[in-house]
Amino acid sequence: MNLTRLIASGVLLTAALTAHAADGLVTVRSPHGAKATMDKLEALVKQRGMNVFARIDHAAGARKIGKSLRPTELLVFGNPQGGTPLMECAQSAGIDLPLKALVWEDASGQVWLGSNDPAWIAARHAAASCPVVEKLDTAVKDLLAATVAP
Repeated sequence: MNLTRLIASGVLLTAALTAHAADGLVTVRSPHGAKATMDKLEALVKQRGMNVFARIDHAAGARKIGKSLRPTELLVFGNPQGGTPLMECAQSAGIDLPLKALVWEDASGQVWLGSNDPAWIAARHAAASCPVVEKLDTAVKDLLAATVAP
């Protein structure tokens, strides 16, 4: 991939990442299947030294009660080095931590990856000026971008 194309891809991805941040949810399209997207996300989380606390398959849960749900999985992950400083600024942020990311397939077969925006979490708990927010925000958005990279 040439440099111009790489820069253009980065600009488009940045726009996609911030497009839904206003409501607190950052979403990006994934070019991978739902399972492959979640597998890649989980591997990247671990490679970056974060803990995976749970991987929840909502579609499997639906099947247990005789219902059908398109692929939908939640990953609960984090690191005390990021979450603790935010909770020091606003302990109530613990309700939104550890971080979570959802992979789902929509009705047209498009796979999506979404996560709560750390800046939104901080604002929700009156901690927007907390020094760790920018670092958390960058880390989450970088993680999402790396997950959906071809």
